[in-house]
Amino acid sequence: MRDHMAHDAMAVSEAEVSSLTADMIDAHDDTYATMRDGVAEWAEVESPSLRPVVSRRGFIASASAMIAGGVALAAMPAAASTRSPLARLAAANGIAGVPLDVVVAGLAASLENLAVNTYGAALSAAKADKLGSVPPAVATFVVTAMAQHADHAAAWNSILAKVGYAPITAANPVYTTVVDADFAKVRDIAGVARLALTLEGVAAATYLEAIKALSTPTAIAIAASIQPVEMQHVAILRFVLGEYPVPQAFATLSGAAPVSSANGLAFVKR
Repeated sequence: MRDHMAHDAMAVSEAEVSSLTADMIDAHDDTYATMRDGVAEWAEVESPSLRPVVSRRGFIASASAMIAGGVALAAMPAAASTRSPLARLAAANGIAGVPLDVVVAGLAASLENLAVNTYGAALSAAKADKLGSVPPAVATFVVTAMAQHADHAAAWNSILAKVGYAPITAANPVYTTVVDADFAKVRDIAGVARLALTLEGVAAATYLEAIKALSTPTAIAIAASIQPVEMQHVAILRFVLGEYPVPQAFATLSGAAPVSSANGLAFVKR
């Protein structure tokens, strides 16, 4: 029999979580070189070809309520995976003239910033003894996941810098409002895990959608290198909650962030 934690909010042992976190670190380290090399190549090879702009090529159009990981994120938009990128012009309102790949990089950075903020808030709440007993292995996972999201945000912001745009340092405004409301209801580690599971699912689905919407090979490679890491975060959080880590054989586009959620971001040309 496995040595389960006495804390009823975690369905697995600390040893299991520690092992999965170590695997997560290895996966991140393996993909980080791809992100770094992709950023270095962006300006030299591909920035002159950033021709598609959001006014001519949309990213994700529809919006609907999303329920994931047991947490309802009311009004959080989801992807319309059956429509082609060229049919999604309606989602472009407010970002006309900005290259699509720049918009996607900014949107991705804003989602990563939100994840950093959310995990950071969870650590602060734990230190303030607002989440009950927090197993050390879970705290280590949170710290590790937060650092990886910070690395992802830095990679996307490096791309923006390479093509002359200011970095996106704010969390996504559309999602922040909903996440803050949900976080205020969190009372234990299980609640944090369910909220984090939803955020990780949004990020993973957004990167999957980005792979087919982006126009430059380097940007596609960066999205493709990060997406599996986000999926690993999802699997570990499901495991902590006592759920099957990989309930679907294939990754899904459900819950991907629409490009309209980037409308509140400042794409400033430097």
